Amino acid sequence: MADKDDSVTSGQVEGPKEEKAEFSLRPRTLKQYLGQKRVKKEMAVYIKAAKQRDEALDHVLLYGPPGLGKTTLAFVIANELGVHLKSTSGPAIEKAGDLVALLTDLDPGDVLFIDEIHRLAKPIEEVLYSAMEDYYIDIVIGEGQTTHAVHVPLPPFTLVGATTLAGQLSAPLRDRFGIVEHLQYYNVDELEQIILRSSEVFHTKIAPEAAPELARRSRGTPRVANRLLRRVRDFAEVKGEKVISLETTERALKQLQVDDAGLDQTDRKILRTMIESYGGGPVGVRTLAANVSEDVETIESLYEPYLLQHGFILLTPRGRIATDKAYLQLGLPVPNED
Repeated sequence: MADKDDSVTSGQVEGPKEEKAEFSLRPRTLKQYLGQKRVKKEMAVYIKAAKQRDEALDHVLLYGPPGLGKTTLAFVIANELGVHLKSTSGPAIEKAGDLVALLTDLDPGDVLFIDEIHRLAKPIEEVLYSAMEDYYIDIVIGEGQTTHAVHVPLPPFTLVGATTLAGQLSAPLRDRFGIVEHLQYYNVDELEQIILRSSEVFHTKIAPEAAPELARRSRGTPRVANRLLRRVRDFAEVKGEKVISLETTERALKQLQVDDAGLDQTDRKILRTMIESYGGGPVGVRTLAANVSEDVETIESLYEPYLLQHGFILLTPRGRIATDKAYLQLGLPVPNED
């Protein structure tokens, strides 16, 4: 397929200043995309092979906790392929006709990105089956005796789906993705590189000792790192600093209630509820969500993965349990083992 211009048909609309800054932080190539080395290496092979065969890339499922770069990687994939990207989300597709309109507007080789794909309604999901597998859809038009099915062929395209809850995808949909990639949390060195790159985009200087401190408290997540950098930059500008210092970084993070392990106010509220209200657990996620005024999906997708990864909680058949590390992080006495 012939290369197109490297713009995308969705995602580059004009918006608030903060959104424009967010878009400018996004890398455009796999080389610029920091971290996720295994995923990048594999995607480079798949993209090169698809281009050599002059075929659409196989459908891609990206899953992992929020803020790890799934949307960014979808943009990078489209750019590396030299095709357009159309972007939407599961909740935004309210009826089958919405999906049909998106699919019939694609050119050969284009990328359709669906964020939160696990939230697609079942009837809409079923429309995707034939579209993904055989590049056609059957739609029913008319009413009463005039009702009839119309067979609509589609150009070969690539569906890139992103989800924080891969387990909620139905097996028929999950099985139609030829490429499945799990994005992992970033290490401190990778986050430091991202912070340094973002500071250049923001035309902001940050002290060499401040960048790793910010990276260490960013929950292994580029989105969090960039958000904290913006807020720390605010503190530095108000203070009149031309270079963000370590002192200002620490003071700003304290004000933002982000501790030395990257835990924020909600993280600590979850742990403190488990410990003080339920003796450290086990406690069910619904009970926990009600106590901290968050919905279950937010707890499971946004907070639990980091708390689990860093050993603050354990999952058991009976519920969540706070570990000794959680007690120590909150400055609470560890219960004696009897």
